[in-house]
Amino acid sequence: MLVRLIFSSYSRLLAGISLAALAVTLGGCDSAVADKPAETRPVLVATAHYEAQSPERSFVGTIRPRIESDMGFRVPGKVAKRLVEVGQTVEVGQSLATLDEVDLKLQAEQAEAEQRAATGVLAQAGAAEQRAKDLRGKGWATDAQLDTAKAAADEARARLNRAERSVELTNNSLSYATLVADTHGVVTATMIEPGQVVAAGQAAIRVARLGEKEAVVAVPETLLNRAKSGVATVTLWSEAGKTYAAKLREVAPSADPATRTYLAKFSLPDAGDDVSLGMTATLTLSDSRTERVARLPLSALYSQGGDPSVYVVDDKGAISLKPVTVKSYDSNSVVISGGVDEGAKIVTLGVQKLDPSQKVRVVSSLSF
Repeated sequence: MLVRLIFSSYSRLLAGISLAALAVTLGGCDSAVADKPAETRPVLVATAHYEAQSPERSFVGTIRPRIESDMGFRVPGKVAKRLVEVGQTVEVGQSLATLDEVDLKLQAEQAEAEQRAATGVLAQAGAAEQRAKDLRGKGWATDAQLDTAKAAADEARARLNRAERSVELTNNSLSYATLVADTHGVVTATMIEPGQVVAAGQAAIRVARLGEKEAVVAVPETLLNRAKSGVATVTLWSEAGKTYAAKLREVAPSADPATRTYLAKFSLPDAGDDVSLGMTATLTLSDSRTERVARLPLSALYSQGGDPSVYVVDDKGAISLKPVTVKSYDSNSVVISGGVDEGAKIVTLGVQKLDPSQKVRVVSSLSF
């Protein structure tokens, strides 16, 4: 009986100890759960990037001079010398080529001799006219004789005038035997060689003026209106980081029959000496009237009976719900025209499960 009593007391003591230990353990677990901070939710974000609703279009073109002239001799003759080569820069008044001057000098000497003869004839005719006037005043000559003397003097004056003009023309022709540059430019082509006989006005040397350059491109007919009213810029392949403003100067009135494109010339007022002729350029056309929009995944929109909104994540992981202006919807994207800033990080998945009071952690980002 005593043994049974001792065993019962011992069992109750063990049960009490076990309950106490269990209570202590449960209390420690509750404290650990209470002290553990809330976990941040990982999210996938997209960066908002605004661009023109009508995309820019680019075309490959060539840098050309605005004015390129074929220069030629104003008199015929045989080429004696060609003084320039292709690619050489020339100045105003610089000699480009010369003709053989032998025949031109002979013509000039002949005109001078004709002038001297006309001068002598005029002196004789003028003296005869004066004598006829004197005799007629004394009554020793008739009116017919006076008229004949005056006519001979007038003819002699006209002959001298023709001779003087002939001398000027032959001197000019002699000066035309030297082809000179009339502008600052660069030689782009030579079509003559020494010994070649050329006609008056025949193209001899092509000179491109360096004053103004332009980009020449072929524009399809679908973008012809944008070329006329849009904003054009030009970049060079040799200097891709620099942009030049361009302005449409001329567009072909009809399309090329083979390519069905229109040849357009855009002037480059800011192009300096570093822009060389023949360089490859890229002309970009943009529509100045189009609205700037951003494209986002359709899953980024959050709406529960109100205006469409998106969750924006800041650098500290805090999120905020911001309403956006929806421009249009696509099959898997939405186009917005405002509501968020350029470069904002927008949550793209699971927006229905987010709470503005919780913190998030960006695990990946994508451009859309």
